[in-house]
Amino acid sequence: MRLLLLSKFSSSPLSPSPIPPPSPSLPPPVLTRLTFCTNSALSTAAKLAHTGQDNSTESTNSLTRTFSNGISIILSLSLLFSSPPPSLASIPLFQFPLQLATFSSPAVSFPEPSSSSCHEDEKQEETTNASQVVTNDSVVEEAWQIVYDSFLDTSSRHRWSPENWLKKKEDILGTSIQTRSRAHDMIQRMLANLGDPYTRFLTPVEFSRMARYDITGIGINLREIPDGSGGVKLKVLGLLLDGPAHNAGVRQGDELLSVNGMDVQGKSAFEASSLLQGPSDTFVKIMVKHGNCGPAQSIEVQRQSVAKTPVFYRLEQTENGATSVGYVRLKEFNALARKDLVTAMKRLKDMGATYFVLDLRDNLGGLVQAGIEIAKLFLHEGETVTYTVGRDPQSVKNITAEVPPLVRDPVIVLVNKNTASASEIVATALHDNCRAVLVGDRTYGKGLIQSVFELHDGSGVVVTIGKYVTPRHKDINGNGVEPDFRSIPAWTEVTKKLSECHRPQEG
Repeated sequence: MRLLLLSKFSSSPLSPSPIPPPSPSLPPPVLTRLTFCTNSALSTAAKLAHTGQDNSTESTNSLTRTFSNGISIILSLSLLFSSPPPSLASIPLFQFPLQLATFSSPAVSFPEPSSSSCHEDEKQEETTNASQVVTNDSVVEEAWQIVYDSFLDTSSRHRWSPENWLKKKEDILGTSIQTRSRAHDMIQRMLANLGDPYTRFLTPVEFSRMARYDITGIGINLREIPDGSGGVKLKVLGLLLDGPAHNAGVRQGDELLSVNGMDVQGKSAFEASSLLQGPSDTFVKIMVKHGNCGPAQSIEVQRQSVAKTPVFYRLEQTENGATSVGYVRLKEFNALARKDLVTAMKRLKDMGATYFVLDLRDNLGGLVQAGIEIAKLFLHEGETVTYTVGRDPQSVKNITAEVPPLVRDPVIVLVNKNTASASEIVATALHDNCRAVLVGDRTYGKGLIQSVFELHDGSGVVVTIGKYVTPRHKDINGNGVEPDFRSIPAWTEVTKKLSECHRPQEG
């Protein structure tokens, strides 16, 4: 059983363009099919091997490790199966293109580890035999085990518990299941009985649609592993079968050493994944070490990622031209969102912007990790972006900014009833830390975290495994966030509101 983490990519250059107000006719997201937030129970990107644990203590602590061990990529697939977003009115663009920066560095060589100091401390996973028969009973049991290990009951009645679920195992698996369709029907009913609108079954066709979302563009999942000397190394602990990296020779368990000659030592999985990104059909050269003691190998991989930039911007003059305002519209949180937003904000600063408007209206989410990284751009070092909570209510993970902010100027964040998930994380992070005021309507209220697990027959299950709360410890889910203003205020009001704001106490 593998865990799938999804994302989108872009091969288009970022271009400054004005954006009209979002269409008021955009329908709200459909709960059971369109909007959910996914967080790797083990790591960050494409597909991840996962083994169910029978030990209840281990399963209780699994989410804590999710948020503390490496990077966790969270995703809300708000528009995965829905119609395209409303079209944008045609307004003249700026006359110059904005080219994204590229980076290069001298080639890095990696010495082979000596046989005397090399120790294999991790067992290599055995490759599953493609001809191995997957029984109907085993597929149902696999789905049952995922729920037992990972599910978080967020309903007000709290009907579910690992103990009650264990008692139902005999009823669920007590009879022989003759057909695969019968097995899938049983899984659907089993998940429906949980009473969670976000936990559901995916047919093999539905699950295969998700395979095109890949944060690296080459079909690998990177996880940060302690290297024994206080640092971390990046290992491939998820590999898209028949994907670009797999076909080029990358193996499960490989350590990533460099990308296009740039050493990735000290970089996070998210940063390394960003280096791997690029236009579809272009090539990226990576250096990997096979296993802990294997040789280092240079591999050229052809990217297969196609998407568009979610960032649009323009410079506006207000108050008779006395104030320059940088307007930025963020349509979704995909793998390009942070990089393109940084480029846009820097360009707007160079153009003279002293205030900023971040438009998150009708942004139903995307990669929540991208949302977290974007929120950090506005926060001071040590300030809280969000808190994550799993099964154990005492195990709360505090996600904070690590570096000074990119932008210190006053910010207005535009929100409406379709501002959801990752957008709500960004909006509340900036608002609660006194970095922005919220303008518009109450947000949607999507604060749950789901993981998408692949079953051995190619189907999958989406399971709620946690939730996030704001820096002021407000539960977003089902509540949404009230704005400070219904209509855009004067910048003097914004400045006054922010100066009177009190930052939350950490913890």
